[in-house]
Amino acid sequence: MSADKLSLQNDKRLTGLAPLLSANTRLLVLGSFPGAVSLATQRYYGHPQNHFWKILRTIWTDHPAAVAAGDYAASTRWMLDKGVGLWDVYAACEREGSLDSAIRHAQVNDLAILRQRCPSLEAIAHNGGESFKHAKHSAALGLPVYRLPSTSAANASWSFERKLADWQAIFNTHGLI
Repeated sequence: MSADKLSLQNDKRLTGLAPLLSANTRLLVLGSFPGAVSLATQRYYGHPQNHFWKILRTIWTDHPAAVAAGDYAASTRWMLDKGVGLWDVYAACEREGSLDSAIRHAQVNDLAILRQRCPSLEAIAHNGGESFKHAKHSAALGLPVYRLPSTSAANASWSFERKLADWQAIFNTHGLI
């Protein structure tokens, strides 16, 4: 392969975001891979049409004003304090655009490290179908594994209320609300 082709191939390789975890993490939400807006802003669920942060603010109404205003740092601290962590199934991949269906040559994150980094971990919730395709990796941890409806705006067949109900049920099951 020529150096030009290799350079072009490497330019398409995307690297995901660092996990948001703590020793207090009881429920880990695993997405597939950050969308283009999330990668550009280095923020999980950074697209304004994604329902993730809105779902959390609806489930937990005791949020500080900074969280209500959409402050990312305050929101991630608040989420971690509540016992929820975030990560993605894929560490890196090739993809044009943001759709999961466009993901190619994905490298799966080493989920085994979760046992050491999250001693309070009780369950894993996959945010959408692409993430859930790798449930065998999370199930290997010996914890309950759930498939939640994707919070992505691309999941337009599910209303916000329907997504919220499924998310609330899992949070309730694990004493997070």
